[in-house]
Amino acid sequence: MYKELKKIKIKNQFNFTINNSLDEVCNASEAGSGVFLVYDVTVDNKELIMVGSTGTIQNDGTLKTKNGGLYDKIVNGHQFAKTGRKYSWPAQMKLEKIDTLEVAWYETFNDKNKIIPTFIEGQILQNFLDENGKLPKWNVAF
Repeated sequence: MYKELKKIKIKNQFNFTINNSLDEVCNASEAGSGVFLVYDVTVDNKELIMVGSTGTIQNDGTLKTKNGGLYDKIVNGHQFAKTGRKYSWPAQMKLEKIDTLEVAWYETFNDKNKIIPTFIEGQILQNFLDENGKLPKWNVAF
């Protein structure tokens, strides 16, 4: 686990296969904002393949969220095409022969934590870049 995430109290994870419905297996918060990490667990060791976040901190220190929070960002956020992940992830998994994804999510900005979601996302991506010389394969840019 990344050290930036150790103090986050509201967190969970779920597994997703091509045979699942992403909107049914996703247990992420519909009200919370934060980061999510996507791992390919098909391989012998878990491989981080994507990092994402949701939630914007305003000038006055308040959080601006889109309806649906982390849940909506994971399930309906666009990736690989102009379509939600609930459709694009299974297609990409089939293409890459990925059996199972593990999605870990962390609520980084709430009453207990005040950590900007994109800040944590950037730290994790920077650590990955330092270790691997590139971003996770499903992150197009940052």
